[in-house]
Amino acid sequence: MGNIDRVMPEELVVGRGDPVYMAHAYLTKVPVPAIVPFIEAFTRPGDLVIDPFAGSGMTGVAAASAGRRARLSDISVLGQHIGRNYVNLVDPAELRSTADRIIAAAIETLGDLYRVPCSNCGADGRLVKTVWSTVVECGGCHLPVNYYHSMETADWKKSDMVCPGRDAPISARLKKVGEAPVLDCIECSCSSKQREQPSVQAPSTDLSGLNYPRVEIGSERQMYKASALGRHGLTTIASFYSARNLTVLTTLHEQILRVESDPLRQKLLFAFTASLTRASKRYQWSRQRPLNAANANYYVAPVFYEWNVFDLFRRKVESVIRSDDWIRDRLGHGSLFSTDLQVTYDTGSATNIELPDNSVDYVFTDPPFGSNLFYADMALFQEAWLDGFTNVQDEAVIDRGTKKARGADRYEQMLTEALTECRRVLKPTGRVSMVFGNSTGAVWSLVERAVRTAGLQIDADEIVILNKGQRSVKGLASGFEHVATLDLVLTMTVATEAQLAPGPVPADELDACVVELLETADGRTPSHLYLELLRVGLKRGWSLGDLDLRHVIDVLQSTDLDIDAGTGTLARIAS
Repeated sequence: MGNIDRVMPEELVVGRGDPVYMAHAYLTKVPVPAIVPFIEAFTRPGDLVIDPFAGSGMTGVAAASAGRRARLSDISVLGQHIGRNYVNLVDPAELRSTADRIIAAAIETLGDLYRVPCSNCGADGRLVKTVWSTVVECGGCHLPVNYYHSMETADWKKSDMVCPGRDAPISARLKKVGEAPVLDCIECSCSSKQREQPSVQAPSTDLSGLNYPRVEIGSERQMYKASALGRHGLTTIASFYSARNLTVLTTLHEQILRVESDPLRQKLLFAFTASLTRASKRYQWSRQRPLNAANANYYVAPVFYEWNVFDLFRRKVESVIRSDDWIRDRLGHGSLFSTDLQVTYDTGSATNIELPDNSVDYVFTDPPFGSNLFYADMALFQEAWLDGFTNVQDEAVIDRGTKKARGADRYEQMLTEALTECRRVLKPTGRVSMVFGNSTGAVWSLVERAVRTAGLQIDADEIVILNKGQRSVKGLASGFEHVATLDLVLTMTVATEAQLAPGPVPADELDACVVELLETADGRTPSHLYLELLRVGLKRGWSLGDLDLRHVIDVLQSTDLDIDAGTGTLARIAS
């Protein structure tokens, strides 16, 4: 039995800046500091913790740092690659020296593709990054227009961008007819700071003989449609890289695969896959500062960066070392070897957990949230460089484009089967904690049914709001978008008797509840209020089907509350 005298807080606020979280991107990671309190509350040292939707393996890191054993599984090839390497602790000196050696070997093979002449002194400089611009076709004269130069001419005001020949408006919605480098950022001995200069022609590269990933992003994939990849000519993984960066990545990848030590080779591959998105055209340019690349879509901005791959890779190696050191500190000893961490990660479906009945002390898991994200589509970007691909058909998602094939009924069945498996392997006194977030009552109602059908019951006193301290991109606009930016952690026990189905929401109770929540709304977000409403509904046995975030937003907009655009929190409008 777990150490359940520790009561969980109603809201758990954690940051997303710890070294483990920062070492490698993955969709919707739960930070390790958000998982450890649950493991310490509901288990004892040496207990077995499992996560059947393991994703990037954060539950394994959390369990190991708390002195527990962990068995992780997921259908994701990328998830397994990341999760295994988080607990693959290697000697930092060896990792650095091996990284330096393979970079040197890649440069020897290719020549220095990032050497450019300095326009100030004429000496060779080192390219840090190049700014590239989309070239669009003017809707009036049909001539090509460089988007960056058009924006520059308009004094960076997009609304004033016009074609120099016809005064026709220029925008990113126009037909794309090409790309052009416009600006090089270099380091040179003649300057103590980075210099910007007009871009020079990159050295020619012959892609025909390269063994780069020839992986297509098929039209059947959700992200193909959501990001309009066909219209933009971005239908292969290779199309997201400049010829120079694709050449360097391919050569670097080949050098990594030649490393004899398996732990070092895997850790270097971990740093390599962590660099891929930034090394691509998905790294968005901004006049103020780079905007990085969104992990949830394949968006390429009209102006983007081409970064020096070797720089990105070196920085990721250092990031990986910081992650290892952070984990070692929490283990309480200086061991360099992963054999001290009793964490395994296998590929497999959450609907078929390969463990005996009543063998698990605790489950902490974070399943896909319905139709919010498509993990296999986005993982393709890294899996193109790995051995194997996630089977899209096994994903527990609601496909917005092909609802008949992967609809809500199928998702509910998969979630029910997964929770049923969790109940089967769980010891009678064990618990299941599940992170979940969605903005529609219909999906929350689906979760209610899945929990009940699986023979589990939600502990109403252990419902925790998980606040990861950063709003979504949509949430940054006005705060009134219908997107939940916080999650709930539902902790469940094995049901000992038949459970009653949730009842309808009494209209008078719902109105009274909303009024009560609004009285304490100052300094909170619409998502806070929505999750508080869901928590009340779960405690009172309401069917959550009618509780949408949209309803909370509509009520808010009829009150004297407004959103602070900078923080996303609510405040009273001064009269």
